[in-house]
Amino acid sequence: MNHAVLTALWILADEVPRDTGPDFGKASPFGLLVIVLLLLGTFGLVWSMNRQLRKLPESFDRADPAADQAADEGTVGPTSAGDAADGDGEGAAPPEASR
Repeated sequence: MNHAVLTALWILADEVPRDTGPDFGKASPFGLLVIVLLLLGTFGLVWSMNRQLRKLPESFDRADPAADQAADEGTVGPTSAGDAADGDGEGAAPPEASR
């Protein structure tokens, strides 16, 4: 009986998995190319966002707008009552108050 068990184990151990199934070799370098392109795109987006974030002022303090004005250099404020009605309560005075 001991000999039969050893023979059965020998037969089972002899049958190693063979890489000849229907799914063997289906991976292609195209998958690696897609992954590399996605990583490069992610790196580029993070790099660009960091550059944009460095341009922002340290704080957006309403009492001291000097830092905000440095970031807003070249922009124009609201010129009419329709532009000032953006819902935040700030901007140009209504036409009735300026008469």
